[in-house]
Amino acid sequence: MWKNLLLANYSVDRGVLQDFVPAKTSIDSFDGHVFVSLVAFLFDKTRVLGIPVPFHRTFEEVNLRFYVVPDKDPSLRAVTFIKEIVPNPVIPWIANTLFHENYVTLPMDHGYNGQTCWYSWGESGSNRFSATIESNLCYPAQGSIGEFITEHYWGYAQGPNSTLEYRVTHPQWKCCEIEDFEISVDFAETYGEQFGFLNSQQPYNVQYAEGSAVTVSFPRRL
Repeated sequence: MWKNLLLANYSVDRGVLQDFVPAKTSIDSFDGHVFVSLVAFLFDKTRVLGIPVPFHRTFEEVNLRFYVVPDKDPSLRAVTFIKEIVPNPVIPWIANTLFHENYVTLPMDHGYNGQTCWYSWGESGSNRFSATIESNLCYPAQGSIGEFITEHYWGYAQGPNSTLEYRVTHPQWKCCEIEDFEISVDFAETYGEQFGFLNSQQPYNVQYAEGSAVTVSFPRRL
């Protein structure tokens, strides 16, 4: 289950992302914007290949991702990840081995009290993403940015010899736009110098999604 997602969406030049595009996919856009998203959420009751991993069932993840479509079928909405951060070392070993994702391990923490939601990562919680949820949750309207950001059901990763494809299955999420938020993140240190410009850029919008149970299929070569 993925719970309490915070998503900060930045409009960027597509050239910034070009080196991260998996083969046989292309960058997707919405309303003329290419988005990269900082996404923080909580894994709960986690299973890996259907098996619960002791002491690794509830933990945070923060990732930086952007949106692509496969060349074989541009109607499929998909994501690809620049880097994913979790607090437990077993998950990166599994994900990097099977999915060829770029997982790393850092100290992490989170909190949620029904109105305020926050995530922190790095030594002494040096990076932090927090938001106050004041709006009523609802299903995003068809064709809205909320739908575009939250409803992606495919993932692609660049393997050593080919692009890997996997399916992500979950029901539509209720979500809302966030006006009251704080993002204190060193993007250059966390994700690379090419993303340092995000340190001073305001996101195009910030969203909260309640999440749901999620199933990720075993990857296959594209």
